[in-house]
Amino acid sequence: MHDDFLNPQTTLSRRHALALLAAPLAAAPALGVAAALPQITLAGPPAIVSAPLIHMAETGALKDAAQRTVFTAWRDPDQLRMMAMGGKADVLAMPSNVAANLFNRGAGVTLLNISTWGALWIVTRDAQRKTLADFKGEEIAVPFRGDMPDIVLQLLLTKQGLDPLRDFRIRYVPTPMEAMQLLITRRVSHALLSEPAVSLALRKTRSFPVGLIAPDLHRGADLQQEWGRLLRRAPRVPQAGIAAVGVVRSQPQVLDAVAQAYARSLAWCRDNALECGRMMARHIDLLTPEAVADAIAVSQMDAVPAAAARAELEFFFGQLMTPTPQLLGGRLPSEAFYHASAQRPLRGGQ
Repeated sequence: MHDDFLNPQTTLSRRHALALLAAPLAAAPALGVAAALPQITLAGPPAIVSAPLIHMAETGALKDAAQRTVFTAWRDPDQLRMMAMGGKADVLAMPSNVAANLFNRGAGVTLLNISTWGALWIVTRDAQRKTLADFKGEEIAVPFRGDMPDIVLQLLLTKQGLDPLRDFRIRYVPTPMEAMQLLITRRVSHALLSEPAVSLALRKTRSFPVGLIAPDLHRGADLQQEWGRLLRRAPRVPQAGIAAVGVVRSQPQVLDAVAQAYARSLAWCRDNALECGRMMARHIDLLTPEAVADAIAVSQMDAVPAAAARAELEFFFGQLMTPTPQLLGGRLPSEAFYHASAQRPLRGGQ
């Protein structure tokens, strides 16, 4: 908006005001809209999927779409759902099943991309445990009961004939950071974590340097490799991405701008991992730049546009729905769930 309209002490002539209102669209910003939005609010968890959103907010990557871009963190899936349904954010990083569930329940969600394809490990004190079956009979701290990553763990255990409740002692905790704290303080020996909590736990216990004689913690079962082995597919899971909610969904050019900016920011984060870590640590408590850089190095991050990811998502959703249809609201999301970009896709790896 023109600065004169923001200053109540400035009096415009009627001719000047009419001239501003009648300005041709050709003179508008590159998005082809009459004016940028006042603000776009981006939101995400303390996970690696949020790194590009933070970079977008800090660098003004959406300056043609909005006068201001801000990032805010959500702590758990319940807060995420409240933000999505209460209009507290415009674009949220979220697990793919949560996005599909919200869409099927009429909450108004448009998936823009899937960008996290592998960031789940069981971190353990026993370096010999490398597959999920190796943890049979053990206690495992697991965050977000009934949500990602718990649902991936249960799916993979069931696929190999194991019962998550009878064959394991699952200790549910509210968040990944609480699971990590239990592990670091030796109250559990194994925890299911996503990045960057995995790398943070290794850093805090000095388990990261190559050649350390007796590291305290180890990367145990890689859930992405387990997925590939058990499902006979590529070792990648369409775990999370970004989705638009609320009124911004009616502006496809803004959605294109967000999707393109996210892919560019993801590429920057991969090329500048430590600086990306510094940005992320400024917004999310407990994280350190070094742990974020470690996480970027090992996570499968690729900003695949929603429409291009649909086939892999529907396979994943189909696996989830077989035992628990309510995870997705009882059905696969329709075509309207997937944002169809009008621009040439820019992949995060480019």
